[in-house]
Amino acid sequence: QVHLVESGGGSVQAGGALRLSCRAPGFTSVNCGMDWYRQAAGKQREWVSSISTEGTTTYADSVKGRFTISKDKAKDTVYLQMNSLKPEDTAMYSCKTRNPCKYCSGDVCYTNSVGYWGQGTQVTVSS
Repeated sequence: QVHLVESGGGSVQAGGALRLSCRAPGFTSVNCGMDWYRQAAGKQREWVSSISTEGTTTYADSVKGRFTISKDKAKDTVYLQMNSLKPEDTAMYSCKTRNPCKYCSGDVCYTNSVGYWGQGTQVTVSS
């Protein structure tokens, strides 16, 4: 099974920066788009950013100008660079593939129609 893994979360002061990473250890993606979501305690999950299979990026209004989504093809890793962090950015951040998506490990490939999720990485921004 394919499991996405996020990393890079932590606790920072307001105005600080973090770079989140999302990858599927042991697998290589085949032209997969990716979404970043976040969910603050007691709140609904919120879409943050997307990068399409073509490389087009989109952002929620709340993070425009501060966050940047990108992909390193060589490392098969999607990043979310978060600058000028605010306390309102405090949340669990999760990545999700944009379906359909295919991951391969050797000669074995997996295709999903729903999307693969990561376990999430906590981002805490203090005033």
